[in-house]
Amino acid sequence: MLVTTWNVNSVKQRLEHLLGFLRDVGPEVICLQEIKCVDEAFPRLEVEALGYNVAVHGQKGFNGVAILSKLPMEVTPRLPGDEDDAQSRYLEAVVSAPGGVVRVASIYLPNGNPVGTEKFPYKLAWMERLARHASVLLRNEEPLVLAGDYNVIPDERDVYEPTAWLDDALFRPETRSAFRKLLALGFTDALRACDDRAGLYTFWDYQAGAWQRNKGIRIDHLLLSPQAADRLASVEIHKATRAMEKPSDHVPVSVRLDI
Repeated sequence: MLVTTWNVNSVKQRLEHLLGFLRDVGPEVICLQEIKCVDEAFPRLEVEALGYNVAVHGQKGFNGVAILSKLPMEVTPRLPGDEDDAQSRYLEAVVSAPGGVVRVASIYLPNGNPVGTEKFPYKLAWMERLARHASVLLRNEEPLVLAGDYNVIPDERDVYEPTAWLDDALFRPETRSAFRKLLALGFTDALRACDDRAGLYTFWDYQAGAWQRNKGIRIDHLLLSPQAADRLASVEIHKATRAMEKPSDHVPVSVRLDI
């Protein structure tokens, strides 16, 4: 089973890129972030025409997540812990594969910048909520993939110039500590389980020739429960999508599980 995460940075603007990826790569499950549309505006018909079931938790103009699956899936409750949180950042589903069920979540974790505003405490509180929920999910002892744009640079290997990011919410010590606590619950960073090299990036800013100069960061992650990690076969960063015309600033990342 191939499970992909991709922050498309507006599904309407990147629809042809998305459809091309679904046709050419054909992941069984793809988790999308920052779709930037309400549920009714999602291009459901075009995606369903390629054989995908669609689950959407959208928001007009901002945020928004979706899960597309070639396999039957049952959508489960969104991230608990704050009934007043109106931002669409989490969607979870149980996918029925031939080899058993796989639970997947599409995550668009808050950016948190500027650090001196309420946005940074919101980010850290959201990460605490995610950790609490993830600890509950681990009790199911099933293959689980927490996939998405975490807006977290885990360590210095994951950023082109660490000193330039020291005061950024993506690289702040509090952010990295919260990410390590999530991993310590029993999750495996799928990419790092397969490749320990520095310079493996998933995001390049649109400004200042970041893509052309390879000034990237790794903020899109797939975290695996022990049952999913046991089935890990490979990980791929689909870097070529960043070179397309009018691309997302993120690229897809896929994990192949022997399920």
